[in-house]
Amino acid sequence: MNRPSPSRTSFFLALLAAMLFASPRLAAQQPVRILVSAAASLQDALNEIVPLYEKSHPHVRVSLNLAGSGTLETQIEQGAPTDVFISAAPQNMDPLEAKGLLLPGSRIDLLENKIVLVVPKGTTNIASFRDLARADVRLVAMGDPGSVPAGMYARKILEALGIYDSVRRKAVLGADVRQVLGYVESGNADAGIVYATDAAISDRVRIAAEAPADSAPLIVYPAAVIRASAHPDSAQDFLRFLQSDAARDVFRRLGFGIPAP
Repeated sequence: MNRPSPSRTSFFLALLAAMLFASPRLAAQQPVRILVSAAASLQDALNEIVPLYEKSHPHVRVSLNLAGSGTLETQIEQGAPTDVFISAAPQNMDPLEAKGLLLPGSRIDLLENKIVLVVPKGTTNIASFRDLARADVRLVAMGDPGSVPAGMYARKILEALGIYDSVRRKAVLGADVRQVLGYVESGNADAGIVYATDAAISDRVRIAAEAPADSAPLIVYPAAVIRASAHPDSAQDFLRFLQSDAARDVFRRLGFGIPAP
């Protein structure tokens, strides 16, 4: 019977030890990837904040899925892989919480915003939300009230003013608030109803009016970790970073408000 030589046995033992030692190190070097599904109105802020987070957390990579909050809610309900959800309205977060799809204790109120009326730069004939009911205002862009929080807020404001039915007949509905902004920027709509933060990023529109205080609902952006997240620890860590001074500096500069503690 042939027996392995001592030198050969030592070689295999050394190789096995090296593999056992290297495996955890190699695993630790593999980046964790988390997917953040967020309201389209957060695009510019998150495009700045994600690199800040990744710089201080080099083992984590963050991918963004930006769309209307209603679309994102549906994706999550249908089982689309998601680690963090940031909605532009509680109405799109509440059903997920009721169905047990959020990680318990992870939900927070992250941001606040305002609704404004925008018109193409240089336009001077529209100065208030009530002007939208005039016959000479042909097309008004707004988010789809059935799936876009900004559209839902717009409907509530117009209903409070008693002009929703007349504006609805000439409304062009966007799939998200950035599409609404694009309709106004291009001149394809006479006016549009968007968030103040979206108006602030465009040099092709101007704010004609803020929503009247007595008709404007409080706009809150809730955020939470999804219960089915493959990386809940990293997802919660990213959510904590969104509440850091570095992230809040970006949010404030882009016009978002921070809810009172």
